[in-house]
Formats: sequence, structure tokens, C-alpha cells
Amino acid sequence: MTFIVSSTELYSHLQQLNKVVPSKSTLPILGNFLFNVEDNILKLTASDTANTISTLLPLNNVEGNGSICIDAKRLLDILKEFGEQPITFNINTETLIVELVTQNGKFSLAGYNAEDFPQIPVLNKASNSLTISGEALLTGIQKTIFAVANDPLRPIMNGICFDMSPTEFCFVSTDAHKLVRYKRFDIKVDFTESFILGQKSANLLKSMVDKTDNNITLSFDKQNVHFKFSNGSHLVCRLTEGVYPAYNSVIPAENPNKLTIDRVELMNSIKRVSIFSNPATNLIRLQINPNHIIIDAQDYDLATSGVEQLVCSYEGEPMEIGFKSLFLMEILANHTTPTVILELSDPTRAGLVLAAEEDHSIEDTLMLIMPMKINAD
Repeated sequence: MTFIVSSTELYSHLQQLNKVVPSKSTLPILGNFLFNVEDNILKLTASDTANTISTLLPLNNVEGNGSICIDAKRLLDILKEFGEQPITFNINTETLIVELVTQNGKFSLAGYNAEDFPQIPVLNKASNSLTISGEALLTGIQKTIFAVANDPLRPIMNGICFDMSPTEFCFVSTDAHKLVRYKRFDIKVDFTESFILGQKSANLLKSMVDKTDNNITLSFDKQNVHFKFSNGSHLVCRLTEGVYPAYNSVIPAENPNKLTIDRVELMNSIKRVSIFSNPATNLIRLQINPNHIIIDAQDYDLATSGVEQLVCSYEGEPMEIGFKSLFLMEILANHTTPTVILELSDPTRAGLVLAAEEDHSIEDTLMLIMPMKINAD
């Protein structure tokens, strides 16, 4: 089997695949890229058994079809040192010897049997399928992935819940301290289903999605989900088993106190004031009044304190409430509108951070943060 391919184009594709190649594995074959040539198309595949990425690369000069596995690290190290030039791959599928011929030299390395590479999981007949835009999918992941938990005892919390119904498509994540629910109303399905996509899978998906791709096919069953992209790339992920917590039940419905404030001003103020908070708690206090908010923090052990005052709009009773500064800054950083609304009921219940300027016919972003006792210091 022989084919010619651009060095930089091949390197670009393999770099994308390398994100899924495990650094250590009990299966040595996973440290390889799978090359499959058929009908003038080179299909490249990498896997860690839980996630599999494949891409397609058209070829012009091909002799023969076949498959072989090639060491991922060694091949990337070789290609990285080449400038843009055509590379000829001469592959002996019987001896599994791979020969790379360049403008100035020849390199030989051992390949491995393609039959040892894991098979891509096939969806069962009861699978569901839908088409989603790259913009909606990417926004949903970006809005939620920061709130994913990292708890080995509760694996269902360590991912993003895709919750679908004919009326709305929700992306949800929570770590029990904060929760994000991002709704899209422009994704149409005729079924009610949900699945949990693990954090590593979600990060891989985020790196592959093109915002301009309006034709991403999402198909899933109880065990796996397939994402097929317009450029021929394909991501297969094993789903997290279990039922996601009833997230809507923890979102307070009655929040009579509403604070409207500039998002960036509030975030920058919290950054400055939190420097003076207790490193063990990162507690900051918000003293909310009708036309201004006072943000302060103290560290009694070091006798340090910081306080700032910002202009705001507030409807409700004056209130003092404490939050972990790191969590509140994360939430503000992952909102995108200039102004946010903080809805509160009382200092002991969760607060909601909402986008003030949002087209609710298309999307709805809700971020929840649990309060802290002000006397925690």
C-alpha cells in the first residue's frame, strides 16, 4: 500500500487525534494512530476506549487499500520536524514496515496489526438522532463545563447532562456548590431523552466543534453518543451511566430581591476584594442596598480587610449575604452579557445569576450559587 500526503495537513489532523491518545494505558495499541486507506480516502483514528476520534483525508496518489497502526508519538515527532512537503508512505501490510519517503531522505518504522485496534461502538436500533448547529452545541458546552464536579464517588456529577424534549434542549452541570442550566429553544426534537457526557468527552467535543458548522449530527443510545461533523470528523463517546439529579427542584422559584449590576465591574471588584479574604474560605460579603452594593472581605488571622462600593439597581429589602469569591467569579466570567441580574430570596438560600440582555426566544441562561455563612471566618 502506497500513498502521498501533505506533511502539514497530516500533522494537523493527527494533532487533533492526539488529544484522545492516553499517555499511559494497559493496552499498548492505544498509543497508536489507526491508518485505513480505502477508495482514495485516508481515515485516521485514535481512541482511549472511552472516546474515539476519526477524521478523513482525501488522497490523490494511492496504490492499494489497507490498514495499519503507527506509533502516535514517534510519527508526530517526525512530522513536526518537516516543513510543508509531500510525504510518500510505503506500507508493507504483511511485514508491517512503514517507510516514509521525503524530498531529502527516507525513514522506516515498525507498524502494528490494525486488527488489534478497538472497534468503534455501533449504536443499537433504538438510538435517537438529531441535527444541531455548531454555535448551539459549542455555547452549551462553554456555558456549563466549568461547573462540572470532580467527585469519584458521584460519577454522574462529573459531566454535562444533555436533557432534551420537544419544547427545549437543556445543557446542565453542577458540583453541588454551583449549578448551570442553559436552555436552547431552537433545537428541535420529537422525543424526551437525556444522557450524561463526561468531562473529558465534553472537552474533546469542545475542541472539535466549528461554530460555522450548521449540520452536526448527534446520535445516541443508552451506552454511547456519536457526533458527526460536516468536515468528515467523527467523535464517539461512552456515556456516563446513571440518572442525573433532579436539578430543577433545587432552583428557587420565589426570589423577590433583584439586583441589576454591570457584570465586569462586579467581577473586577470581587477579584480585588477577595485578595483580603481568608484563604481557607474565600468568603466575601455583599451588603445590598437600593442604589449601591458594598463588597467586603476580612482575614482575622492576618488582620487584613478590603472593601469596595459599586452603583447598582436593586428591588427588594436590604440584605447581607456571603459567597465563595472563586465560585462567584467563575459564574460571572462565564456569563457573556454586559449586565447581570442577581435574584435572591434570603441569605440562607441559593442565589440566581441571570443574563439581563438575552433573546429568550432562542436561549435562557441560569446560573445558581450556594451562599456561605457570613460568620464562617
